[in-house]
Amino acid sequence: MLLTSGSPTVQQGIVAIGHCEYECFNFLVLLSCKRLHVGNCLRCELRTGNGAYDDAAPGQIPEIRIEACKPYEMGFGIGRHFEAMIRSRVANDPHLSSTLLPYAKTKQGQRLVQLLSENNRERYPDYWDELRGLADGSGVPFLSIILINFRKEIGPFLPDIRARRIVEEPDQCSDILLCSQELAVMVHNEDGDGSLENHVYFVHATLENGTTFFAYTCAGELPSCCFGFNSHGVAFSLDSVPPAPEEVEPGGIGRNFVSRDLLQSTDINDALQRTRVASLSAGHCYNIMDVNVRKIFNVETASRGRSSVREITGEPFYHANMYQHLQAVKQITHESSVHRVKRVSELSMSTLEEMLKVLGDDSNREFPVYMQGPQQYTLCTAIFDMNQRSLIVLTGNPSSRCVLRNISMIPLEV
Repeated sequence: MLLTSGSPTVQQGIVAIGHCEYECFNFLVLLSCKRLHVGNCLRCELRTGNGAYDDAAPGQIPEIRIEACKPYEMGFGIGRHFEAMIRSRVANDPHLSSTLLPYAKTKQGQRLVQLLSENNRERYPDYWDELRGLADGSGVPFLSIILINFRKEIGPFLPDIRARRIVEEPDQCSDILLCSQELAVMVHNEDGDGSLENHVYFVHATLENGTTFFAYTCAGELPSCCFGFNSHGVAFSLDSVPPAPEEVEPGGIGRNFVSRDLLQSTDINDALQRTRVASLSAGHCYNIMDVNVRKIFNVETASRGRSSVREITGEPFYHANMYQHLQAVKQITHESSVHRVKRVSELSMSTLEEMLKVLGDDSNREFPVYMQGPQQYTLCTAIFDMNQRSLIVLTGNPSSRCVLRNISMIPLEV
């Protein structure tokens, strides 16, 4: 079905961007009508963390729900609704205007961005279309959206060493994993720089193939470079790892595209296979759970097809932002990870309560597990609980157990 283009027209208080037999309405009116169609069979609802159809209140995370949409349309819908947030994220990103955009205008930068674009578009055309829709919907230049999504793949090639070190600084996430008969959980601190505060949202999408996913998403990026799960019972969280610049392949596959692909996984084996990308540019750490077979794995990856898979059993496993079991990969050692790993090794993690206390630990004021600035902040904490088949998102220090969202994973109910 073709959507006719043209300038917007207003009909009965609704802004239309074209017409087809489903009536194609613009996202500007969602707060009043709560559902719409753009192109082929797109339905959308907007919610905040407490279920209200309104802008998110302080402490809440806004949410968009989209059903049966094509990739470009999904990206466009997300971009249009969160236009102000995405524009604000782009304007406040500490590296985009000062470093990444100027670099992208150089001959070296143009070649690298072109190579990244060509390779990722070829491997993941649908996700590329989502990014195009996100840019068009938000009105943000496509180049800015691309650079935010490829910042970790571009950072090692910046000519200014000081700028390179800043851009390469990992997002300081932490995970505790355990899979015993009594307790099977992934508990994740989502950490990021100050520019991400109030620049995140939940995406709850049902794809054309029937798969539904729920993803915590940074404004302007693909779902999800943070954590999420789908209706097949596959869940994941992510930890940055810092390969040395010589370990990074120019123009390879970006980590944001791999994690977006994980949301399509049908089971644990499919998810593990999707992390094994021979043409990966840099590296990443994936914590993956399958509630149907009661298994958890930690996966560390690097360029040139290197990866290591560790199955999690009855011994608690803590992962910060450093390679811990993938051998022969040169990495940048960050003091924060070294200090966090040392501190966590001194604490017990045998119960969920103990895990939350560990992830809320701030006894080391310079390098805490739970971060409160000035550069890095713990934005929220996610608990994937296999026994309960649920995702619980906490706000504030996780030891206080202040619940922001409680979502059933199977069946997926939000």
